[in-house]
Amino acid sequence: MDAAKRAARKVETDVKRTVRAVDGTDLKDHLANAGDEVREDLGNLGDDARRAARRAHGRNGNGTGD
Repeated sequence: MDAAKRAARKVETDVKRTVRAVDGTDLKDHLANAGDEVREDLGNLGDDARRAARRAHGRNGNGTGD
């Protein structure tokens, strides 16, 4: 599930970047792109932290405890 969310975030960021570049690029576009990348990275970091916490507690996220 984390891989799917990671991929969806990447696609969303890429689409926004492409749409902003249609009419040229200015400072506002660069700042918006940077903000999108930060949001994407923080989302991925949260997924990684959640996965690490599950592993540390002996849970793999599917209820089996493996």
